[in-house]
Amino acid sequence: MITTLLVVVIVLAIAFDYINGFHDAANSIATIVSTKVLTPFMAVLWAALFNFVAYFVFTDHKVANTIAKTVLEEYINLEVIFAGLVAAISWNLFTWYYGIPSSSSHTLIGGFAGSGMAYALFLGANPLAAINLSATLKILSFIVLAPVIGMTISIIITLLIINICKKAKPRIAERWFKFLQLISSAALSFAHGGNDAQKVMGIIATALIAQKLIPNFEAMPEWVPLSCYVAIAAGTMSGGWKIVKTMGTKITKVTPLEGVSAETAGAITLGITEHFGIPASTTHTITGSIIGVGVVKRVSAVRWGVTISLLWAWVLTIPVSALLGGITLAVLHYIL
Repeated sequence: MITTLLVVVIVLAIAFDYINGFHDAANSIATIVSTKVLTPFMAVLWAALFNFVAYFVFTDHKVANTIAKTVLEEYINLEVIFAGLVAAISWNLFTWYYGIPSSSSHTLIGGFAGSGMAYALFLGANPLAAINLSATLKILSFIVLAPVIGMTISIIITLLIINICKKAKPRIAERWFKFLQLISSAALSFAHGGNDAQKVMGIIATALIAQKLIPNFEAMPEWVPLSCYVAIAAGTMSGGWKIVKTMGTKITKVTPLEGVSAETAGAITLGITEHFGIPASTTHTITGSIIGVGVVKRVSAVRWGVTISLLWAWVLTIPVSALLGGITLAVLHYIL
């Protein structure tokens, strides 16, 4: 049954996807802008294009399925989904305003889980009973694993490139790396679109299942993925310049060679996580990759003070979003 609240939930979900796009635009374009390979305007157009191209390739929707199963079905209704989305949007806008590259993925998961636990509490159940522990532990583990994998791959790629190109003329090498950075940035944007758009698809599919408009996740109508990819691409075109500055210059100074390494490492890591249906954070992944290229130069090349501040944002995102989700559901429960 189509209700006003269902329409509101779908609109909010697509709005979150749009916000996710401009919040996470920095993940795809920070290094290519900081190395001056593309202007900011051209960079967001480039990233948005490949965000949307992912729609034609990522058709298994494994990540969306994982998101949909974060909260157990018996503790899901439209109010729970609504509260989770409000919490996620609120935290995303807060971190965007202050230029903090937090994870849009984790704020969505945190908000959804928090509202689900609050609903379980209202029903007189243990709040943790609402959570699918296997799916949640998989997501939580990649808060640590995604940046570590990204950093490791970026170190390996950087060392390989340096070894291969050690006899090349600097001017010719830089010209080649500026060209290659177009490809690596496209690959990262492609992986970002394929990974992040699916998270909102999972939320919308969950809402449709809760209203019994579709029987299961596999019956998700085609307009859901299409609208999600359009929204994230449109959001990316809006940019997120405060976060671009943090990602592109504050962690470590990035050259075209290092930009290629970081973006390629990020794309590979996200490709791995998408293959296994793990909703990893693009923000965490590319941050780890950028740290990796900095470490290759020397450990002191990384501004660890900035990095530690980012880590605090990562640690706080899920619990703060969960708290916001629970509070929003409580307010909604009281009003209704």
